[in-house]
Amino acid sequence: MAMVESIRGEFLRYKELGEKAIAQLDDAALSAPAPGGGNSITTICWHMSGNFRSRFTDFLTSDGEKPWRRRDEEFELRAVSRDELRQKWDAGWTALLDALGGLSDDDLERTVTIRSQGLTVRDALLRSLAHASYHVGQIVYAAKAARGGQWQYLSIPPGQSDQYSRNPALDKPPAIERSGDR
Repeated sequence: MAMVESIRGEFLRYKELGEKAIAQLDDAALSAPAPGGGNSITTICWHMSGNFRSRFTDFLTSDGEKPWRRRDEEFELRAVSRDELRQKWDAGWTALLDALGGLSDDDLERTVTIRSQGLTVRDALLRSLAHASYHVGQIVYAAKAARGGQWQYLSIPPGQSDQYSRNPALDKPPAIERSGDR
């Protein structure tokens, strides 16, 4: 598998984890502060969307920190409907996935700019993947805390590791969407 496709597959894996966590909550829980006063899931989704849209709009040709981005506003408290949250979430992921769809492994050593700093495409993608996984982890943590005993595990449930290990088909990655499939 090509490296860009592998990176794309990992992004899609985290997208799916976030969506499965979000699906377990009602609208009010999505905008509630995370444990310890942390950012709400809505705030995290707003931030991820703003980051993806900024970084991956004109990815190869303009600075990844766009002048139209208002990063501080992404962290403002807000209560939104599930539909509004989904629209914002999808806008960010669409920008990312569209940019990835236009890349090949030959582009990985090209240079892109983020906040006036030159990075290889490879480094920019890995940095963004780490950023996404960090925030999806926050979403999962906040959703699990909100659901408590009603939480439906997204990976191996406690006490089922042996069963899981005996059935490797349970550990298959999600199908990789192709450009245009969302």
